[in-house]
Amino acid sequence: MNSIGREFAHVPVLGKEVCDWLTSERPLTILDCTVGYGGHAELLLKSSHAGTTLIGLDRDPMAVDFCRQRLNRFGGSVVVRQGNHRDLKRHLAELGVSTVGAVLFDFGVSSPQLEDAARGFSFQLDGPLDMRMDQSTGRTAADLVNNGDEHDLADIIFQFGEERYARRIARAIVQERRHRRVETTRQLTAVVAQSVPAFYRHGRIHCATRTFQALRIAVNQELESLEPSLRDAVEVLSEGGRICAISFHSLEDRIVKHTFKSLAQQPDSKLAVLTKKPIAASKEECESNPRSRSAKLRVAERQPRLELS
Repeated sequence: MNSIGREFAHVPVLGKEVCDWLTSERPLTILDCTVGYGGHAELLLKSSHAGTTLIGLDRDPMAVDFCRQRLNRFGGSVVVRQGNHRDLKRHLAELGVSTVGAVLFDFGVSSPQLEDAARGFSFQLDGPLDMRMDQSTGRTAADLVNNGDEHDLADIIFQFGEERYARRIARAIVQERRHRRVETTRQLTAVVAQSVPAFYRHGRIHCATRTFQALRIAVNQELESLEPSLRDAVEVLSEGGRICAISFHSLEDRIVKHTFKSLAQQPDSKLAVLTKKPIAASKEECESNPRSRSAKLRVAERQPRLELS
């Protein structure tokens, strides 16, 4: 298939719940704004009424290539395009699509991205400090780490990683790069480990987890596009259409929650929030797929227009 291999099968988080909320007894056009390796897309196509079509977007060209081949058996029912969900309206317009019946966002990083050392997402594998979803463009995490101002680095690690030792970590990075550039995930992990207290190095989660998360978010400008993308997705939803958003950390979930709430509270509200609290993965799913433990699913529905008498 590609460098990932034919044996890989992406296991989607909260797949049953997504299908329960988004599938219909009539044909739909489904927009998967973060189609990734096609796990949710395949489940949705299997579960949907005949005649349903799916449009998938993803920034990662490797994921797009894999997904196209994985979903090839669905023929013309699927279109997968490389692109950012912040441009979803443009992609739909280019396809001649004005409205869709369902929208899905899954803001997580896929397992094959984490498990590919060359991508630089994981502190558990030694590789170049890249972290770009699309490796053909933009600055890398190494660019950010080696050229960023200490104060700015600390702010990124604190705000995007919610890391309590952000200033100590930023200071250690700057000290390290005075001697040599920080070019690999192993180097950065060692710098983080040396800069935090001993008890923190042996905590429940790895001490570099939040720093890596923060740099990935900053490199890919993930949070800046969430609210505009969610609002655009609601705009293209047909009446009665639903939108599902899966988040994996509190920063994302907060944006989803407040965006849905804001749209629902407008005087001419176009949206109704269907989940008072986010849906979490079942105990069984968490045991079989540990990455689902932090997943939160929120759902909203586009409301019919009010007819003026």
